[in-house]
Amino acid sequence: MQRVDIEPLRMTPVPATAELPSVSRPRTILGQLALASVVLAYLGVILLAPIVALVVETAKVGFGPALEAVSTPDALERSFWLVIIALAVNTVAGVLGAIAIVRHRFPGRRLLSALFDLPLAVSPVMIGLGFLLLVGRDGLFASALTALSLNVVFSFPGLVMGTLFVTLPYTVREIAYVLEEIGTSEEEAATTLGASPWQTFFHVTLPNIRLALGYGLLMTAARTLGEFGAVLVLGGSISGQTQTATTFIHDAIEERQLAGAYGMAMVLAVVSVALLLVLEFAKSRRQPATAGKAGT
Repeated sequence: MQRVDIEPLRMTPVPATAELPSVSRPRTILGQLALASVVLAYLGVILLAPIVALVVETAKVGFGPALEAVSTPDALERSFWLVIIALAVNTVAGVLGAIAIVRHRFPGRRLLSALFDLPLAVSPVMIGLGFLLLVGRDGLFASALTALSLNVVFSFPGLVMGTLFVTLPYTVREIAYVLEEIGTSEEEAATTLGASPWQTFFHVTLPNIRLALGYGLLMTAARTLGEFGAVLVLGGSISGQTQTATTFIHDAIEERQLAGAYGMAMVLAVVSVALLLVLEFAKSRRQPATAGKAGT
């Protein structure tokens, strides 16, 4: 049988650093610039334009008269009290809720996790109406509340109920995300070394979630200050009793008291910007901490 020699194919190596055609780079740069321009234009119209308009109109009225118009109403003070209550309740509820849905397995856990997100999907106005059907004059629990001499609707407790509902998800979700990222190795090690559940929580779990807790509470504070629908329905925006900062703006506009409306809006804008700066600072600290935990 005759032997046939087959010459091996010779492959011409392709340089690893082969340059892309010179035409593609300008196209890529132009595409990036076009995308950035579209995004900036959208943000400019949706976010920056209303703020600029507010500052311009306040300047026309006068910053002094605008701030003076909001120095006497107690609506802003009431809003800050709602912030304090929301922070206190969500600190406890957020930590316990996150630990429950991440660290424990029980029937209905997925349903519980979904319920924490319900306030993000439901209109606050609808929730205010739902609370009215429960604790209003002809509500399901009206007779029990009357027997206890408790007044919820059109009073401060109604504002608290609406605020706690709309602020429920933020702290829970932030802490749950971090708990999932860090895992259970450190907590299991502490338990193996003889630490009690409380010692494990205070010395291991809490230090790991403190940045997420702070981040969630900052978003809770911002959401509380900006809430309008639920507090309007449940509180009725009664001057001197249930009026909050946002409902004060609404009432001032209705009554053509523009100085008061602009002044309160500027105060909320300044507080919101301050919270935003703190949130960005928390993000910058949270990312290295999370990366360090993931690396270990």
